[in-house]
Amino acid sequence: METASFNPSSPTTLPSFLLLFLAIYLIGYFLIFRSWKSSHLGSSCLISLFHGTPAVVMASHVLLTTPRASVTAPHSFASPNTAAESTVLDFSMAYFTVDLLHYLIFLPNDFIFILHHIATLYVFATCRFVVGHGAHALLLLLILAEATSACQNAWTIAGYRKHDVVLAKRVRELLSPPFYLFYSVVRGLAGPVALYDMAMFYGSGAAEGVIPRWVWMSWLVVIGSAIFVSVLWVLRNWVDWFREKNSSKKVK
Repeated sequence: METASFNPSSPTTLPSFLLLFLAIYLIGYFLIFRSWKSSHLGSSCLISLFHGTPAVVMASHVLLTTPRASVTAPHSFASPNTAAESTVLDFSMAYFTVDLLHYLIFLPNDFIFILHHIATLYVFATCRFVVGHGAHALLLLLILAEATSACQNAWTIAGYRKHDVVLAKRVRELLSPPFYLFYSVVRGLAGPVALYDMAMFYGSGAAEGVIPRWVWMSWLVVIGSAIFVSVLWVLRNWVDWFREKNSSKKVK
């Protein structure tokens, strides 16, 4: 019979991080982007900037300084969450919660992002509060997922203003090829490899009695779906970019 264990010794920092991201969002909405027609779009990018790269740094530090990280065997994929790992999960859950509220309020028809945020929160929450194990594997994927965050947010913000500001249009055009390439490598190559390692580990039964089958299987489905959608997204952007380049050449 499968069992799940939760280590209550790690106090949740989720409420504090929720207040932090909410404050950042409101500062962006009422101060930094108040001159924008759609200030909520800038505010969403702002909290993403405050989450993405810091999450990569925090997760990398935790994984590199955790003793088991130096062991080549993948048993860490099912080991108990440390207090530091739980803090990183709280940090990310707070961001996704505030950004989810943003979409529900301002962009309720953007079903893909809403479902993405709900699914991500499900994975982190079950790891943090239900089973208390497996954060090591999820933080590895978090690093890959957020590695492109800074570049993506700069690209997105430039896209919002490309029709109003000449510099924004130039920045968007300059960033597009390297951003698409970086994104393709991370999401299209590194992501699937990490997911495969997780699937092989959990499928071998190494987490039996620690992480229930329904939990790790649902994680794999959610993460695999997210990677698939990400690949489709960047492919669509590559197609649009080549189409625009070909069109500009014909005009010349």
